[in-house]
Amino acid sequence: MSFGLIERYRDRLPFAPEDPVVSLGEGSTPLVHAPALSERVEADVWLKYEGLNPTGSFKDRGMTCAVSAAVREGAEAVICASTGNTSASAAAYAARAGLRCAVLVPEGKIATGKLAQALMHGARVIVIRGNFDQALTLVRELVERHPIALVNSVNRFRLEGQKTAAFEIVEELDELDALCIPVGNAGNITAYWKGFNEVGRRPRMFGFQAAGAAPLVAGAPVQHPETVASAIRIGNPARWEEAMDAMTSSHGAVRAVSDAQILDAYRFLAAREGIFCEPASAASVAGLLAHGAGGAQRIVCVLTGHGLKDPGTALDQVAAVVPCEPELAAVERAVLA
Repeated sequence: MSFGLIERYRDRLPFAPEDPVVSLGEGSTPLVHAPALSERVEADVWLKYEGLNPTGSFKDRGMTCAVSAAVREGAEAVICASTGNTSASAAAYAARAGLRCAVLVPEGKIATGKLAQALMHGARVIVIRGNFDQALTLVRELVERHPIALVNSVNRFRLEGQKTAAFEIVEELDELDALCIPVGNAGNITAYWKGFNEVGRRPRMFGFQAAGAAPLVAGAPVQHPETVASAIRIGNPARWEEAMDAMTSSHGAVRAVSDAQILDAYRFLAAREGIFCEPASAASVAGLLAHGAGGAQRIVCVLTGHGLKDPGTALDQVAAVVPCEPELAAVERAVLA
């Protein structure tokens, strides 16, 4: 039997034994050693592969808690704003719980795989002619007027679930000097720091934003964020202050990486480490390669989502398929060319 993270960590989460649990068996994702990356940065690097959660991203950790709490509180519907992964996760967990789900997504700014997931799980997908930050403002106003549970990372239960990834890392690694993580809405880095502190660890926290969507680096909101890494295309993070506290308190840093650096890391992980992640996930590795981790010797890079979330970007980065006649000689030429 596969247990979800609430069952596994109930003593560290705000759920009593009699509380309802909405789970798809999330958590317990692999921590994979990265020999090629370790060699390049001359340190011991591990990859926390969150793309192997049930809907393909780290969002499932928080969503099991947010939707379970919504059921406990008698909600009949959930809602979120999303660049993609939150919508997919919210839709799946709402379906599991028998709740209605609505998601607001920015027009033209959601990867195909994520949109397909939300629609297949039965969510009502509303496309707004604006960006994520505007969508989040709208859903926050909406839940003030209607009895609908908001399941974005402003929901405290989301962070409770996401902190369990830190527990898992500590269970597997005796020592950890630094964590490298992509930063979009800034809930995940906040959650990791919370989790590490709860188990008495304080690795240096290095957050990496895409250069076209780097409000924490600039020190001011970005009105029109743009980056190939759609999952972190956010101009005004909801957990701004908490994320900055995580990095400053841990003597870490927040840095920006270009789209070119993100895509280089994205291809490197697939070709050299055998791990296919979505572009935003590769920001953690791009940041490590570009900026280092302050001399840390044991490092974990968080890969937040699976590569199949964004097949369009993947196909843009690779060579075309090779056409061939169904004859041995033709196949031989194609293979050996």
